[in-house]
Amino acid sequence: MVDAGSFKNGLTVEIEGDVYQILEFQHVKPGKGAAFVRTKLKNIITGSTVEKTFRPTERFENAHIDRVNMQYLYDDGDMYNYMDVETYEQIQLSHADVAESMKFVKENEMVKICSYKGNVFSVEPPITVELEVTETEPGVKGNTATNATKPATVETGAQVRVPLFIEQGEKIIIDTRTGEYSSRA
Repeated sequence: MVDAGSFKNGLTVEIEGDVYQILEFQHVKPGKGAAFVRTKLKNIITGSTVEKTFRPTERFENAHIDRVNMQYLYDDGDMYNYMDVETYEQIQLSHADVAESMKFVKENEMVKICSYKGNVFSVEPPITVELEVTETEPGVKGNTATNATKPATVETGAQVRVPLFIEQGEKIIIDTRTGEYSSRA
């Protein structure tokens, strides 16, 4: 059990049957009245964010999130297939559940499968990935305004904005948290 007065960023708690991760918190002690804790919470199952306030003495159950390293094997059209490299156990997750987090992941890469009480709710890709640009327009010489970018398609099929000097066939580093170009590989 954890009370609202000892919240920390990144902590996961169970509130009213839902599991939330604390994104931001602020202890407020007004001149008049009792202190309270203002929070911004993310529902880890649905991904929605809410803002709530609590009394510092309110207590909540800690929510233990299991993160297991698994290898992404392949996409069979309806499901993504993963394998635990230690036990060789395989699981399948539907496109509807995890497609957004898989758009920068190639076959045979390691990902973290996140679950709560045995129910898988998300896939965490590596923070950065190296992908090849499969399609982009050629950069026009002299067309170099500050921070100018152009659209590019990478080998996983995802769209990303890249600087004008990036050409088709080059390998680039992408930050999977933001989905943005980071650097050349």
